[in-house]
Amino acid sequence: MDKIAVIYWSGTGNTQAMAQAVAEGAQAELFSVSDITPALAANYEKLALGCPAMGDEVLEEGEFEPFFTELESGLPGKPVVLFGSYGWGDGQWMRDWADRAAAAGAKMCAEPLIVNETPDDDALAQCRALGQALAGA
Repeated sequence: MDKIAVIYWSGTGNTQAMAQAVAEGAQAELFSVSDITPALAANYEKLALGCPAMGDEVLEEGEFEPFFTELESGLPGKPVVLFGSYGWGDGQWMRDWADRAAAAGAKMCAEPLIVNETPDDDALAQCRALGQALAGA
C-alpha cells in the first residue's frame, strides 16, 4: 500500500473537515501543515493538499504558501490532489494552485475540489471520493 499524506491549513475548520474526509477516503495519514516539513512530505508517495482561499484568492501566506513553495521541487511525477474551501470569488486560487502543481511536475489525479463555506454531507462524500481517487492512482 502506498504511503499517502493529507496535508492542510485551516483557519475556520472548513478545510480541516474536508481534510479529515479526504484522509478517510484515502486511508491516509493526516497532518496540519504546521506538523510536517516539506522534506518529510516529499517522502510520501502520494499527497492530498488542502488550503482555503485567502484574501484576494491566494493560498494562506503565513504557513501554507511557504510550505508549498518548498515542496514544489519534490512534486515531479508524484500523484497529487488539491482541495479547499472558500467564501467568495470563483475559485481562481484553486485554478492558479493547480497550474502551479502541474507546472512543478505533479501528476494531478483528479480535478481539484472546492467547497463554499462549511462542507455539507454531499461535499464530505466528494472529499472521501477524492481521497479514494488518489489512493487508486
